[in-house]
Amino acid sequence: MMPAVTLNNGAKVPIVGLGTWRSDSRKVTEAVKEAINCGYRHIDGAYVYENEEEVGAGIHAMIDQGVVKREDLFIVSKLWCTFHLPSLVRGACEKTLKDLKLNYIDLYLMHSPMGMKPGDKLFPTDEHGKVIPDGSNFLDTWEEMEKLVDAGLVKSIGISNFNKDQTEAILNKPGLKYKPATNQIECHPYLAQEKLINYCHSKGISVTAYSPLGSPERPWAAADEPSLLEEAVIKAIAEKHNKTPAQVLIRFHIERNVIVIPKSVTPQRIKENFQVFDFKLSNEDMKSILNLNRNYRGFNLQWGSEHKDFPLNAEY
Repeated sequence: MMPAVTLNNGAKVPIVGLGTWRSDSRKVTEAVKEAINCGYRHIDGAYVYENEEEVGAGIHAMIDQGVVKREDLFIVSKLWCTFHLPSLVRGACEKTLKDLKLNYIDLYLMHSPMGMKPGDKLFPTDEHGKVIPDGSNFLDTWEEMEKLVDAGLVKSIGISNFNKDQTEAILNKPGLKYKPATNQIECHPYLAQEKLINYCHSKGISVTAYSPLGSPERPWAAADEPSLLEEAVIKAIAEKHNKTPAQVLIRFHIERNVIVIPKSVTPQRIKENFQVFDFKLSNEDMKSILNLNRNYRGFNLQWGSEHKDFPLNAEY
């Protein structure tokens, strides 16, 4: 059995999942099938990735072939920022369910605390390239997400890209019905997130690390930017364990009981990213890796920097 993290509502999440951000819609169906064949049972997606129909096709192919049952899988999606107004939340979730052709999602996250102007544009921006807010309050959005649990559309709800104060605002919300099950944040050795992880864990909120390999394929990545996969410390540890740098970067999160969702559409890498349960990093290894922290973000969400709920100005 693959190690799992138990959420605060008792649900179990396989600790390694397949990420699908920027996965070409022509390739992602095969990637999902490959992953499930390799043993993955956790697939992370989102409305804004614009590939949920194709992700769903991969899931159904494996169910139809009898490789897995629906209840063996843990499927994640996210409410996009242009659907934060309370009247839009349920419709957004239903659209995702329709695209995935599923009758429930295991975990539904608020993709970011920043609500944005509804409409056809995923990133509605003004003349300065800053997003146009919708005037919503994420606590009201959360209340609507709680109703999705009660309606049986989703099993668990959580947050993403929330800082400590924003997470605390939900926990302290009068009449809170369900605590966030996870906070999905950018996390890798250059952005170790120790304080935020410790805070979330202390409150019974699991953490999911996105961009665990540093997202080298980000379209805005600078040519001279540091590369985790080329980092000498990581390469040395990988060599010592007879593993690849990517496997060490994934294992780094497992050692901290952090859920991790490496993305790939390459069969060989999908398989490699899952072969991380037959070795352990020592305390020394972990110390060396944590020493690489430089609070470096690949995703600085600059488009939202003027938004009242921009999460990244806080210390953590």
